[in-house]
Amino acid sequence: MDSIIEGKVYVLGDNIDTDQIIPAEHLVYDCNDDQERKMYGKYALSSVPEGQQGLPDGQIPFVSEGSYVSDFQIIVGGDNFGCGSSREHAPFALREAGVKAIIAKSYARIFFRNSVDGGFYPPFDSKEDLLSFFETGDQARIDMKKSVVENITQGKVCSFNPLGEIIEILESGDLFSYARKKGLIK
Repeated sequence: MDSIIEGKVYVLGDNIDTDQIIPAEHLVYDCNDDQERKMYGKYALSSVPEGQQGLPDGQIPFVSEGSYVSDFQIIVGGDNFGCGSSREHAPFALREAGVKAIIAKSYARIFFRNSVDGGFYPPFDSKEDLLSFFETGDQARIDMKKSVVENITQGKVCSFNPLGEIIEILESGDLFSYARKKGLIK
């Protein structure tokens, strides 16, 4: 896993729930079928209501019409990101849409664990509210070794909490690969 993550930012508000991340009507696709799994990326964040996003000029779709992958690689969220049901498809859908990292003020525990256990991407905890620090479309650079995120567009730098021991799970690929590596399962 690279210690530097760069990309375009998509800003969301507080309490983004798993049904907004991937609506229940789109849970019909086979995650193991290469053609069908793309649909999870296509419909990622398709139910986020207008006003939940920190957008300067209205609703900007996360995934453009006709595409399966977003132009945005980094999500910035507020409090309680990933709340709602324990839908394991939520972090999967975001990864399929091209998300490389999420930075939020806080997470619903099950979403955080699903993101880590599946090895989808690092879920960073910000030390401060980043909703006023970023705007959708800003370019960002995350340095995992220094535990900082830089808003390249605005020239600002902010710290986040280090990933700690979960980095080993993410670097292994997922929780089962990590457990095999550590000799915890065969």
